[in-house]
Amino acid sequence: VKEAGRDFTYFIVVLVGIGVTGGLFYVIFKELFSPSSPNKIYGDTLEKCRSHPEIIGVFGDSIKGYGETTRRGRRQLVRHIEFIRDGVKHMRLKFYIEGTESGKQGTVHVEVKENREARRFEVCYIFVDVDTYPRRTIVIEDNR
Repeated sequence: VKEAGRDFTYFIVVLVGIGVTGGLFYVIFKELFSPSSPNKIYGDTLEKCRSHPEIIGVFGDSIKGYGETTRRGRRQLVRHIEFIRDGVKHMRLKFYIEGTESGKQGTVHVEVKENREARRFEVCYIFVDVDTYPRRTIVIEDNR
């Protein structure tokens, strides 16, 4: 009876470990590979910015994007907010770009809304505010 109790305890510990590991893999997969994750939307939007001719003309060929700067100086956090408007889930993102042109920086604003049939987010708008002189706004996509 004593060994059976110990074996049962080990079995419970192993099951809890497998459950925690599975949950961790699920969260990582959902955050990195889901079409509705902020990171996926950020990557798709950055590619649209890199291929837009007016953005290339202002910022140069090699355009890099980054999020908010942390206290340690890392630029990894892409600011986003999720909200529901008229029963439809929306998400807004804000991140920054810069290119090879010296001193040229911009702020990218994106809003997407959920398409329930396709189970994806569709772009409402993408525009870039050029933060350096001459200040202007470049509209990449506007489906409002």
